[in-house]
Amino acid sequence: MRDLIKAFKALSDETRLRMINLLIEGECCVCEVMQALDISQTRASRNLNILYDAGFLKMRKEGLWSHYSMDKERLGSFLPLLINAVEQGIKDNDIAAMDRERLKTAKRLGADGVKCCLK
Repeated sequence: MRDLIKAFKALSDETRLRMINLLIEGECCVCEVMQALDISQTRASRNLNILYDAGFLKMRKEGLWSHYSMDKERLGSFLPLLINAVEQGIKDNDIAAMDRERLKTAKRLGADGVKCCLK
């Protein structure tokens, strides 16, 4: 029951739903999420960690940078159903569509403008 409550709490925020929308497309660096959603690094990292702790995401480190993607192996029996519900719920949403478009032009850059990784 605890895992289910944690999952619903993680999905109860617009920013995190928008992040799921991006991560359904594939792996994203924190800097790409920042650019696509036009949010700060602190806000992006905090919300990505909430999704990670709830079991939706996996993370890999590359130097100082963190890269997140959907964790299909870790997802419990009910989490894929929730992801599918989110995907269906936002598929015709204008904000979600704009986020996906901005993601296409996002650059993997650190705060100091240095490339964090090759894409």
